[in-house]
Amino acid sequence: MPINTKTMNANQRLVSFFLILVLGLAWIFASADKTGTSTEGLIPAPQKGFLAPDFELKTTAGETVRLSDLRGQAVLINLWATWCPPCRAEMPAIERVYNEYKDDGLVVLAVNMTYQDSFPDIAPFVEEYGLTFPILLDETGDVGSAYQLRSLPSSFFIGRDGVIEEVVIGGPMAEALLRTRVEEILK
Repeated sequence: MPINTKTMNANQRLVSFFLILVLGLAWIFASADKTGTSTEGLIPAPQKGFLAPDFELKTTAGETVRLSDLRGQAVLINLWATWCPPCRAEMPAIERVYNEYKDDGLVVLAVNMTYQDSFPDIAPFVEEYGLTFPILLDETGDVGSAYQLRSLPSSFFIGRDGVIEEVVIGGPMAEALLRTRVEEILK
């Protein structure tokens, strides 16, 4: 009986194709990252009800501020940069609300993302907006990382017990919302 080489070559190609396909799928399955679906060991983003991550930063005046030293006071942490248009837009409202409530125990910590910003631009920015609250310098990005910064500006309203009561990502924040959130953390 004669051997049909065309049929044999077609069969060999088909077997080779399936063998390569099976080996390829086996390799993909074996090398898949099985840890990618687990949330074990991940630190959740600071959010309402969480203790605010502590930090220590220098101000533009060279003073050191540690968040945990401010327990007993209501704190607004605002993460910002000079190049950020929404940050620029909401700063006057933050200054007005700060001046209105500072005697009631409100502390505003304006944390400049100095690692993403230009240090020489900070002083003219502060002067332009007449800011009187402390400007802290996050030169290494540690605070941005601890607060899992996703967008500027980002504001964290922290109660007197050190617990985050509200988080506002993005902006500019309306002055009415700012005032409402501040009044809530001052209670």
